[in-house]
Amino acid sequence: MKKSEASISRSGAPIPRPPSAAQGRLSALVAALCEANGGLHAGAEACPRRRPLPSRSDIIGMVEALRSILFPGHFGPSELTDENLAFHVGSTLDRVQRELCEQVKRGLCFSCEDTSAECEARALAITQQFLDRLPAVRRLLDRDIQAAFEGDPASTSTDEAIFCYPGVLAVMNYRLAHELHLLGVPLIPRIITEHAHSVTGIDIHPGAAIGESFFIDHGTGVVIGETCIIGNRVRLYQGVTLGAKSFPLDEQGRPIKGVPRHPIVEDDVIIYSEATILGRVTIGRGSVIGGNVWLTRSVPPESLITQAHVRREVFEAGGGI
Repeated sequence: MKKSEASISRSGAPIPRPPSAAQGRLSALVAALCEANGGLHAGAEACPRRRPLPSRSDIIGMVEALRSILFPGHFGPSELTDENLAFHVGSTLDRVQRELCEQVKRGLCFSCEDTSAECEARALAITQQFLDRLPAVRRLLDRDIQAAFEGDPASTSTDEAIFCYPGVLAVMNYRLAHELHLLGVPLIPRIITEHAHSVTGIDIHPGAAIGESFFIDHGTGVVIGETCIIGNRVRLYQGVTLGAKSFPLDEQGRPIKGVPRHPIVEDDVIIYSEATILGRVTIGRGSVIGGNVWLTRSVPPESLITQAHVRREVFEAGGGI
């Protein structure tokens, strides 16, 4: 075989080209896939910079950089000192500002009909507002981390909670994503929380409203829906679902977006593993929901709900709750 008829592999060995018939099939496949992706360019006339799309890998990298700003030494370079800390925070913040502005602009252009200049101006304003919120986010996370340390007798320090706890990592991503969500950024907040979901098994929608000193112990399988409202000093264990019982539909039979459909959990509530709470119900302040409970009604403050309690109510009422 002539050298011009083969490509070279990484090992240096020649790779034979496929027969012409196979090349024809490959060309047809390429054409079919490109045709299927033609919708990528829909709406590009309204915003010429609608593409490229937001970069998932760049957004994830940006979140890691934000972590190293919020908790320097725990994330990012570990060799930081008092002398170089300000340089690290400043240089990283400068890079994050540029990267975030670009990704926010892409997200805005992806879902709007504004001009490129309008998307760019909005992206810059949103980025500045988000960065101004970072000190407040750090204070919230400090309380979350302290709640993790105090809520788990196995925790030896707050540093251990920062380094090791999946619940803390998921809440960090949520706190950052929630601020972007409040600023009206599309798509990117969900990318941030779903990355934490894939890493930790904890699924928190960025639209949920969660108060101070929030702790998820163990965490795997926790689901917190978009319209959940969670108070202060709430503790969840693995497998807890705060979900929707049903979805109101429009005239075309499609789910109506944004309707409050997830639970309200008031202050100082503990919900143990595998409990499922569905619908726009309220769990009263100071209540304890036992493991494996299925709950679709509100409970008053200071309630203790266990499987035995639920089974008794079902038997007495002759139906479900």
